[in-house]
Amino acid sequence: MTRWRYAAATDIGLVRQTNQDAVYVDGALAVVADGMGGHAAGEVAAQIAVETVREGYYADESVGGLVAAVERANAAIVADARENPERFGMGTTLLAVAITYDFAGASSPTLVHVGDSRGYQLRDGALRQLTEDHSVAEEWVRLGRLTPEEAAVHPRRHQLTRGVGVEEAVAVDVLSIDAMAGDRILLCSDGLSNELVPDDLVRLAGDPVDLEDAVEGLVAAALAAGGHDNISVVLLEFDEVTPPASPIHRTVTSAPPPAETLGRPRGRSRPRRFTLRVLLGVVAFLAVAAGVVALTHWYAYSSYYLADYQGAVVIYQGQPSGVLWYHPVLLEATPYSMGELRPLDQRAVKATIPEPTLGAARAYARNLYHEWRLGVTPTTTSTTSTTSGSTTTTTGRG
Repeated sequence: MTRWRYAAATDIGLVRQTNQDAVYVDGALAVVADGMGGHAAGEVAAQIAVETVREGYYADESVGGLVAAVERANAAIVADARENPERFGMGTTLLAVAITYDFAGASSPTLVHVGDSRGYQLRDGALRQLTEDHSVAEEWVRLGRLTPEEAAVHPRRHQLTRGVGVEEAVAVDVLSIDAMAGDRILLCSDGLSNELVPDDLVRLAGDPVDLEDAVEGLVAAALAAGGHDNISVVLLEFDEVTPPASPIHRTVTSAPPPAETLGRPRGRSRPRRFTLRVLLGVVAFLAVAAGVVALTHWYAYSSYYLADYQGAVVIYQGQPSGVLWYHPVLLEATPYSMGELRPLDQRAVKATIPEPTLGAARAYARNLYHEWRLGVTPTTTSTTSTTSGSTTTTTGRG
């Protein structure tokens, strides 16, 4: 059988006005949710997710039951936002570890994950990240468009590509945890992982002290590092672990499967006659195909983005990675060079900055140039000389 001990804590941090994280943990289930959405909507989404997953898991303690609980949480948040328009746009990350049972009654730990809350495994002083962030910046890291260091400061590092309650369907990462007695599992919101480097996590979460003391130390360290976001931590330590009979590592989506294609009837086939119905079918097929081609062409060139081309800031039309056989087109070079941008903006341009229109792309490039000029041009008065800088405020998730 599988057994663990646990400790948990959540803190509002030093900057946020509300705590939009939610945490639940007991001897068989641990859940962390980091809500997003204004007017306390993120807090509502996180609470709905935690409560729905808890109820769903205890109704069916299998892997399928755990995944279904996440899907029900997604549907519950979507329905709540539909009934309460002021909460439109709310959603949450969701990270859970549960002791699940197979058909033979054997128990083993299973992790489910949506968003950028993180799960880590600690063993013998080594740290292994179990989850992959579902964010724009981290997706670009996996595609090779950004380095991990660039992703850590990229403007879109907080923009999620997946969330619970964001769309009608949700894709859930499912992972069987290969653990041993004495291993620790750390679950946390990004209010912890953004503030502390992996060495800090290993030192604090793996410290041979009581789990409660370790959790308090992690929260205190995140606050000392700035406490820019809500901080939630769950720490599990296995006393006994049963390995899964059939390990799982895949993504499950709640999108309905495509309709099954009917098989050809058995028996002797009869030659088809070319009738008006067949002709109309061919015409309809060709019309749909033409529409798909036209729609693909429109989508491929419906947006613009800033990029670096031989040291110049240029504007492309199209999707950065292209769509099928449609490749982005270099539309024009702006009057600005990469050297006339701040270092952080240079990295952003190299990673490409999408804009909906050509005018918006030109305006954004002009704004980046002016930001650089404000940083290098002194403002002189009759008595003093000062350097005027600009401040950029980034609105993130709670």
